[in-house]
Amino acid sequence: MLQGPCRALLADMSCNNHKKMRMANGFFSFFMGVGNVLGYAAGSNNKLHKFLPFTLTDACDTYCANLKTCFLIDIVFLLLITTFAVLTVTEKPFERLEIDEEATPFFGKLFGALKKLEKPMWILLLVTALNWIGWFPFIMYDTDWMGLEVYGGKPKGSPEEVKFYDRGVRAGALGLMINSFVLGFSALAIEPISRILGGLRWWWGVVNIIFTVCMGSTVVVTKVAQRWRAVNGLLPPPINVRAGAFSIFAVLGIPLSVTFSVPFALASIFSSESDAGQGLSLGILNLFIVIPQFIVSSVSGPLDAAFGGGNLPAFVMGGIASFASAMCAMFVLPDPPPQSEASLTMAVHRAQLLSSLVPSHRHLYHCCAFDVHICLKFARSDL
Repeated sequence: MLQGPCRALLADMSCNNHKKMRMANGFFSFFMGVGNVLGYAAGSNNKLHKFLPFTLTDACDTYCANLKTCFLIDIVFLLLITTFAVLTVTEKPFERLEIDEEATPFFGKLFGALKKLEKPMWILLLVTALNWIGWFPFIMYDTDWMGLEVYGGKPKGSPEEVKFYDRGVRAGALGLMINSFVLGFSALAIEPISRILGGLRWWWGVVNIIFTVCMGSTVVVTKVAQRWRAVNGLLPPPINVRAGAFSIFAVLGIPLSVTFSVPFALASIFSSESDAGQGLSLGILNLFIVIPQFIVSSVSGPLDAAFGGGNLPAFVMGGIASFASAMCAMFVLPDPPPQSEASLTMAVHRAQLLSSLVPSHRHLYHCCAFDVHICLKFARSDL
């Protein structure tokens, strides 16, 4: 709910500059990584509740008090940062044209907006949906995978099995912190790497292939851990198994940084070329992130049960979806047009819209189109 308006604000502040849109979303991913690291660090402190002693009660033990303290700290930080952003970031006021139009219900406007989306945006929505079908199994079950498959514990087993499950979950939390470190720093490299590879879509496709390999690696790590326990019993996994699991968490920070950045940057760029608003386009993009979560939540449980339990079937499904997303990103998703072409298209569209809404300003369309055409000629001569 908060991420969509923030990204729309970044797109507006980029003034339709494609490079600024890409860099803004990259920095947004970087600070998401910073926030994740701080959050995991706070959550790993067993004495955090002493900062707010009133959170510890007879009905709320230490773990509950620590969680409650994290929530309260998060609320305070969110209020402070939101207030700071509202007071320091200025926007040009939107001047609404007085147009007589019938009131349209919300869903009518939503379906109307979907009809106006152009083909590149639809392909982007497809790639994003496949991408998140790949991600959600791991995001939802990564710590459970560490406790169940890697450490061999059970959440409702014997005391020893519960102990190992808890150790695995804590190890998974450490893996998520490592993942966030890599996420933050790799987000800063999105722009230069995409330039080397020839565009954002190629880098997006490459990291989705990396994600597919990582999902396959979870199968390898799980099988090695199971063979170890078959010989040695219920013991902590050997160093090679733990190193493999933590390596998966670390490497996955690279594709996660791209997933948090590239789709939103491309949505802003594609929407800036058409009549679709950036806020509306990013809102629709968020729908194609939420829908895969419903799909994964509905399918992963029966899928895991059909193959004897565990998280590997859902991970394999995620790897397949991610590979399909990679192929679509590299070979189906079009490249955004050059900045000059996008600027010309946007200006002409807006001038056409204005001339159709205000007949007395119809001459404005011709002036805008002529001026942009002259500017475009100079821009091309400098390239």
